[in-house]
Amino acid sequence: MEKIEKNAKKVIEKTKQLYGNSPDLNTRLISVKGTNIGVLFLESSSQASTISDFIIKGALYAGANKNLFQNIFDALKNSLFNSQLFTIKDYSQFPYFLSSGFTIIVTDNSNEAIIMETRANLDRGVTESTSEPILRGSKDSFTESHSKNLGLIRKRIKDPNLWFDEMKLGRRTKTRISIAYINGIANPKKLQEIKKRLKKIDIDGILDSGNIRDYLIEQKSVFPQVQSSERPDVACQALLAGKIVIFTENCPFTLILPNIFIDYLHTSEDEYQKSSNITFTRILRIIALIITIFTPAIYIAITTYDQNTIPDKLLISLAIQREGVPFPTTFEIILLTTIFEILRESDLRSPSSMSAAMSIVGALVLGQAAVDAGIVSPITVIVVAFTSICSLVFTDIDFMNGIRSWRFIFILASSILGIIGILSFAIIWLVKLSSLENLETSYLSPFAPFSKKDQNNAIYKAPEEKLINRPNYISTLNPHRQRRSK
Repeated sequence: MEKIEKNAKKVIEKTKQLYGNSPDLNTRLISVKGTNIGVLFLESSSQASTISDFIIKGALYAGANKNLFQNIFDALKNSLFNSQLFTIKDYSQFPYFLSSGFTIIVTDNSNEAIIMETRANLDRGVTESTSEPILRGSKDSFTESHSKNLGLIRKRIKDPNLWFDEMKLGRRTKTRISIAYINGIANPKKLQEIKKRLKKIDIDGILDSGNIRDYLIEQKSVFPQVQSSERPDVACQALLAGKIVIFTENCPFTLILPNIFIDYLHTSEDEYQKSSNITFTRILRIIALIITIFTPAIYIAITTYDQNTIPDKLLISLAIQREGVPFPTTFEIILLTTIFEILRESDLRSPSSMSAAMSIVGALVLGQAAVDAGIVSPITVIVVAFTSICSLVFTDIDFMNGIRSWRFIFILASSILGIIGILSFAIIWLVKLSSLENLETSYLSPFAPFSKKDQNNAIYKAPEEKLINRPNYISTLNPHRQRRSK
């Protein structure tokens, strides 16, 4: 701990040198009845009007009432009106509080400093979610304000057992990380393991929740093992289920653990609609998943190696469409799939005013031009377009990237071994997924290992009154989700 000097003027000069005489470091030295009062704040992160209205006037008021207190420092503590006001004795904490929008007040003859909150409003307000749009449910989303994000959770879960554990990560950024859980429901072992993994992080800066995601994963995979969401209702549903939610300062996306594969086939909207409709929708998502991963590979296999598996009329039709195309089927599929992925990536990174035009040009003009030029066959365009449309059912970018990686793996496998290659790599894929485990939770729960009780909210969505227990794979202290009414 570095002590604070008992000289306000020296403290100001030392802080100026620490910041390299940065122009946004504002200081003020006030002399009150022979005692110097130093005021330090960063103009870029503090509200100047608050400092003028409360601190400067408070210092003058403290000077007028100095005789009522032992010294000017005590007079200041009792004259400044602010909900967040405390003292520190460690000079090394100055940079953190200054950068966080606090004003620091030092006086002569005191080795303590008064810390007062004067934050400027540097974040956007609560807006509608853009990455997870829904038709029914709450429309608000998390922001870059850490306190607002915690407030959006408190607003929904008014339980004193909703606890937040905080730590600071990043040697230079000192980013606040809050671990949210419901005491009495969340598993303490999983909570301690998450804290243990976070404490091992030793890097210069944490600017986004994505910086800490890899540190929370035991086994590497192209499929995400930590769910990311910017919706408060999703985070609350996870907390009520016994999961643990991690908030990162200056980031609107939370991290949710433990996470499983089936979570990406669910949406927050599933909790607000009729159970029979949700069951049908989930089946459609599973069909879309199978189509988007396997369709290009199956098309290559049956047209290259296994022509006897399709009817003669269909085979003749495919042969006629491919007449005059100089490239093999595998090259056509890889070419069109790559073009679509490039188009999708440019669509994501482009301004909204340009993305619609780019999609039309890429999908219609390029596709039709490629067919007319004889580079690809019409059926190949249909297969790739159908595959791409099915992939758009999923909104999580990490999950989509995992699908894309395995789609190319199956394409290469089918181009070498046909249907046998697809079946072989399908087994490898399932073995790989079933071997993944995070926080002692199997990635393919509740199917592997199979849990009969958890099937009522996996693919099949049971009516709300029958969803009595929380999922077994989370291993919560309190398994009861709700009680039956007598």
